[in-house]
Formats: sequence, structure tokens, C-alpha cells
Amino acid sequence: MIDSKILALHDDMRRWRRQIHQYPETAFEETATARLIADQLQQSGIEVHQGLAGTGVVGVLRRGNGTDSLALRADMDALFIQEQNPFAYASRHPGKMHACGHDGHCAMLLGAARHLAARGHFNGTVYLIFQPAEEGRAGAHQMISEGLFEQFPAQRVFGMHNFPDFPVGHFAVKTGPMMASFDCFEITFSGQATHAAMPHLGDDVLVAAAYLVTQLQTIVSRRIDPADPAVISVTQIHGGNTWNALPASAVVRGTFRCFKDTVRAQLEHSISHLAQAAANSFGIHAGIRFNPENPGYPVTVNSPDETASAIRAASAVAGDNYVDTTPTPSMGAEDFAFMLQQKPGCYIWIGNGSSDGNCLLHNPHYDFNDDILPLGAAYWVKLVENELPA
Repeated sequence: MIDSKILALHDDMRRWRRQIHQYPETAFEETATARLIADQLQQSGIEVHQGLAGTGVVGVLRRGNGTDSLALRADMDALFIQEQNPFAYASRHPGKMHACGHDGHCAMLLGAARHLAARGHFNGTVYLIFQPAEEGRAGAHQMISEGLFEQFPAQRVFGMHNFPDFPVGHFAVKTGPMMASFDCFEITFSGQATHAAMPHLGDDVLVAAAYLVTQLQTIVSRRIDPADPAVISVTQIHGGNTWNALPASAVVRGTFRCFKDTVRAQLEHSISHLAQAAANSFGIHAGIRFNPENPGYPVTVNSPDETASAIRAASAVAGDNYVDTTPTPSMGAEDFAFMLQQKPGCYIWIGNGSSDGNCLLHNPHYDFNDDILPLGAAYWVKLVENELPA
């Protein structure tokens, strides 16, 4: 059941969401997005703090004399993707778009904040965290390292993400691993450049790179226990800039993901071992780096009590039959995992409806479903009122 007062905020949430969508900003550059969020929080009479991780915004809302507290988190950043949607609010920033729904996440939390500030029935403190740089740049880690939980000492933390192909009106959540770890690798093969007609006078780093790509696929199939999910994906190969020369270097980049720290360490060791073995086989040098641009994301692990709280709130607003408590964990990753390493908490999925084949996350045709905005806001409100009873 969704409160009629939250339903009345639907137009506001849609307007905020589409404004953020129209002017997407990528990691650590979310200045206009942060300004919109801060302005709306201030208009609701909420205490606002800015500056953590550069563009982060934290709202503080207190009621009564209770000492209990919790934090609600939404991510703000867009992706480096050229939008291909024809609608009027499509991205006006070339090469950038909200292809993961962070615009909707912000709008839902803003709607919940406005309702809680105006008529929320709770006793304690709510911290409203609007986080930059979730997409591969570990903005959560940055906020934490700059003192997020020292300044805003929430006892528990909760996050939410839309999920295409989950029906509208549904939630999904479970105790334990919800999202995989995420790590990057970069392998640079270096050797003697030579004329393409005289390969015997130099080294063919491109053949070595091609050989490594095929060998990397044997790690999961032959070195990892089949009962432990894991995936390695090569996502970039760079080398050479002309037709008739073998280059001096080639770069292979990719990611690996899993649900256990032991498997994570085994994947890293195996990638390093195979890269060095390939270099030795071809008589060249291998430079191996892991997570050159971010610290790597840990597994997103929901704690039992907080998951029970999330299920209780989701069931109250959607109905018991609309909350899946046994979803298959996703191989996608979330830097909300860093917050869950610091505090007990829970990360829930809200159904975004059919992806229609091409509106998947990180797709140039993706768009957040505005119909679910009141449901997401209602979940946040119910969670606060359940966990901080007046």
C-alpha cells in the first residue's frame, strides 16, 4: 500500500528524474546534479552537507529524541554512453547518459526525503546519502575514506537499485551475497618492434595477446571449483597503429568477478600466472596491473537482520507475493559493498519492467521507468518508519 501523499509527489519525482537524465554527469563531476539535490533537500527543510568525495551530498533529518539512526543511499553518476533515445528529455551532453537508472534512484530518495520531512512518523536520525562515482570509480570508498561514517554515524545502511526484467511492482532481496566482486586487470606485453615482412627479426606481441585471451578462458573452466560462480571477461585489446609493422607493445584489459574472497584471490593469481607464462613463451615482457583506476569492488553482502527489515518494508508497500526472497545473485557489482563492509545493511532490487530486448542496463536505449518512482519512495519511507518507530 502506497500512501496517497507519496503518490501526490509522483509528478515532482518525474520532473527531477527527467531533469537529471537530460543533463547527465559522470564520476566526480556531478556538480549540477548535486546542486539540484541539495536545493530540493533544503526546500524540504532538511539539513544539507556537501563536499565529501567532491560532489557528494548528505541530508540529515532528525525527529524526536531517539538515538537510533540509519542511512539511505542513492547514486548520482551517469555513464560514458551516447544515448540513442528519441524522447524530449534525452541527454544533452554528448557521449554521456543515465543508462543505469541513477537518475531514478536520486528522484526516489528525494521523494522519500520530502515526505519524511513533511509528515514522517519516526523517532531518530535518517542520513540521506547521495553518492558520486558508483560506475567503476568507487565513490562510496572515497566518501568513506573522507569520513562519511565519522561525520554521519549511521548504525545501519540501505541501498536500492532498479532491475530490468523484474516486473513493475516487485522487489527482490536476499541475505548474503547479492552482487559480485569487481576487479580490473591490465596486461602490457612489450617486445622488439619489426617490419611485418620480417617477423623473425622482432617479437609479435599481438600473437601473444591473442594467445592470452584464449588461455584466460580456461581459468574459470579448469581452475575454479564449478560450484563457485566466477567470470573473466576481456574487454579491450590495443596494439599497433599501422598496416606493415609489428608493434612494440600490446595491451589486454578486462574484468573478473565472483562471490568469494578466496576465489577472488585465486582469479588474480591465475591471471598473473598465465600472463607471465605467455610472455615467457614468446620471449617478451609482461607488465601486470590490477585495479589501476579503482580499488576493486568487494562482494555486496546483505546482513540477516537488515535483510529482514528490507523484506518487511517491501512487503508492506508491494505485498508479500511481490517480494522475491530467493533471487539469483547478479554478477554485476556495486560499490555500495564498501558501505556494507563498514555497517550492517541491505541492498534491494526494485523491478523496472521489461527490457524489451534492448533497454538493458548500460544500453544506449535504456530509460528508467517513471511508474516505479512512488513505489521506491514508499519503500524508503516505510523502512524508516518501521526501523525508527515513533
